Amino acid sequence: MTYTLLVNLKSYRAATDTSTSTIVDALSDASTPDNVRLVTAVNPVDLRLARSADHDVFAQHVDPASYGSHTGHVIPESASKLGAEGTLVNHSECQRPLEVIEATVDHAQDTGLETIVCAPSPEDIKDVAGFQPDFAAVEPPELIGGDTSVSAAQPAVISDSVAAASYHEVPVLCGAGVKTAEDVSRAVDLGAQGILVASGVVKAPDPTRAVEELARGFTV
Repeated sequence: MTYTLLVNLKSYRAATDTSTSTIVDALSDASTPDNVRLVTAVNPVDLRLARSADHDVFAQHVDPASYGSHTGHVIPESASKLGAEGTLVNHSECQRPLEVIEATVDHAQDTGLETIVCAPSPEDIKDVAGFQPDFAAVEPPELIGGDTSVSAAQPAVISDSVAAASYHEVPVLCGAGVKTAEDVSRAVDLGAQGILVASGVVKAPDPTRAVEELARGFTV
């Protein structure tokens, strides 16, 4: 099985604007097992700066809009042409109504982008998995950016999300507070096929080593 390790750069000063290429290069230097797929999610305006990455790059957000009179929208076609392989949808910091999530998944996939739809609970995972994204990602918002991982604090959230998404055969990722290989290993034991991380890597003294430590959890 191939596991996904997605690093969301958010809009941290150390990982956006002119710093984007620096951190994606640092993450590209990480040595990860062959069964671990490294992905970096960048602000759409920084996609052009992430082209030096030798791993997959996702947009942090796109809208269900195409060429035309859509001022202020991030269109999937542009994200794809700028090098994005996929996109996050409905991150807790950029939530959308269900009908917009469904339209975004459809449009992004029609454009050739993979989709990872985020949701805060197993109940919400059940809803979004019905839209057939490539992945569903459960992230309890109260644990995001904290010191305790979802796999330690709320393990049932992961196992229940996996069960909820299994009806639609959608694999589940998890995030929120994940910082160590033990956190990752525990998530895998609960049925997750990958993790989402942000501050644990972006704010680490050595992001390359932080990724390598997390990746080790998929082989423990």
